[in-house]
Amino acid sequence: MNRVFNRRNAARTAGLAVAMAWQGVAAAQTAVPARTPTTLTLTVEGRATRTPDVAEVSGGVVTSAPTAAAAMAENASKMNAVVNAVRKAGIADRDIQTTGLNLAPQYRYENNQPPVLTGYQATNTVNLRIRKIADTGKLLDTLVSVGANQINGPNFRVEDSEAALDEARQAAVKTAKARADLYAAATGLRVRRIVTLSESGGFDPGPRPMMMKAMAMDAAPAPPTPVAPGEVSLNINLTVVYELE
Repeated sequence: MNRVFNRRNAARTAGLAVAMAWQGVAAAQTAVPARTPTTLTLTVEGRATRTPDVAEVSGGVVTSAPTAAAAMAENASKMNAVVNAVRKAGIADRDIQTTGLNLAPQYRYENNQPPVLTGYQATNTVNLRIRKIADTGKLLDTLVSVGANQINGPNFRVEDSEAALDEARQAAVKTAKARADLYAAATGLRVRRIVTLSESGGFDPGPRPMMMKAMAMDAAPAPPTPVAPGEVSLNINLTVVYELE
């Protein structure tokens, strides 16, 4: 009797399992696949302009001599004169930084002949931060007058740039939102949300004067070197991914 009852229960259980399996197959066949969201990726720029309050100039001395010691000694003498002059001109020690010191052998090359050592060249360069921009041209002339024979710059920048960068960020966000709304409207969609947002920034000093290597001047005194700081741009690049629906 129990055997018959167990066989009936087993049959019913098997039948129920088969029915559930078929229901699962049917449900899987009729399930709607998940919708892939429509996204829009935009990269925009925000910009703020300011009048620069700092100018950076590099000035250096290049000397040559038959021996390494002589080249370095002559270079040190002239470089000390340069540093003393810029200090006297009002540049603080914190705004004077050595950025390059180099000593290299010099060779003469001729066809089918081994190189011939002709002497040594010493180079010393300092970077100067000028906080009174109106004095930039006068300082450049001072560098040349005391022996600097290499000048590069000036590069203009804004020392305290955070407020300007925040202004650029706001401009970038505004541009991105307007552009996303435009694309959404053109495609019959609407902006649902921001998926990701990332920022990269840069400092664009814009056009600046080109300075040539300075040469010693024996002619009559000339007017101060003209330097026009203009404006500098502080830029923020923003990449935003929007979800549209």
